[in-house]
Amino acid sequence: MPGGPKMPPMHIGPYPIAPAVVLAPMAGVTDKPFRLLCKRMGAGLAVSEMTTADPRLWQTRKSLHRMDHVGEPEPVSVQIAGYDPGMLADAARYNVDNGAQIVDINMGCPAKKVCNVWSGSALLQDEPLVARILKAVVTAVDVPVTLKIRTGWDRDNRNALTIARIAEDSGIAALAVHGRTRADKYEGEAEYDTIAAVKAAVRIPVMANGDVTTPEQARHVLAVTGADAVMVGRGAQGRPWIFREIAHYLATGETLPEPDADEVCAILCAHLEHLYAFYGELQGVRIARKHLGWYAKDRAENAAFRAVVNRADTADAQLRLTREYFAALAAGTALAA
Repeated sequence: MPGGPKMPPMHIGPYPIAPAVVLAPMAGVTDKPFRLLCKRMGAGLAVSEMTTADPRLWQTRKSLHRMDHVGEPEPVSVQIAGYDPGMLADAARYNVDNGAQIVDINMGCPAKKVCNVWSGSALLQDEPLVARILKAVVTAVDVPVTLKIRTGWDRDNRNALTIARIAEDSGIAALAVHGRTRADKYEGEAEYDTIAAVKAAVRIPVMANGDVTTPEQARHVLAVTGADAVMVGRGAQGRPWIFREIAHYLATGETLPEPDADEVCAILCAHLEHLYAFYGELQGVRIARKHLGWYAKDRAENAAFRAVVNRADTADAQLRLTREYFAALAAGTALAA
């Protein structure tokens, strides 16, 4: 099958994003170890998990980890979340001073604890406030500012087109659209027709987000939306190699073979070791458990792996059990739980 026309790289300000396959910001997921892994696996851009605009929380252990970008390949994109234009402008300046080369504003998160403090996708209900926030942040920094939104607050209040035009008028450099309303959370199918309408209405680059879990789906989404890039969120959890798979398929029309058990083990163990080094052993082991669960989600026999690894409470035990399991898997002797 031919690969179709070559996609030009999408640009965010001066930065070419190639391949045009982007890791979506996900709270509690897109930390530095995972961003670095996804970039190594072929992501053209990896956006940080959201950092708070509240300066009282900038020196907490969690925030300091989230603002650590030392050694991260360019461009470094940092997402900020909040509701006050002045506070968000200060947060943008602070993050740029700490290494951010692109600032992303979160107006897409559907989580209750975020929306209840009038942040994330809750902001879509107040278009004048959206305009004030975007203007304040764009004016505050000399780096490109991007925006992530949903299609609206609920199905009766879809205003992505209006928000997109406000974003373009405010100087936003690129727009990511998750094809669901806030009320939909992650249920149902993504509405790509709304993303297509947004892309047709603005001249700035648009990234299409929602249900991109295979190379074939990525190409379909680009075809039906006309978007400049696809953004992968949950599809990368436990499958960071999805980025090279999508990039290869878009370029050639050919499907890469799945990584074998030995390669998955090597990728996973390197990720675990980075988590231990970054967070310390105790927290690293705990954070690793959700990643191990995602790696194990696709095959029935992996229930045994989840059960064993979740019991490990030291880095040595977690790594040893992981290696033993994949050695058994490669030998064809792994057993179901």
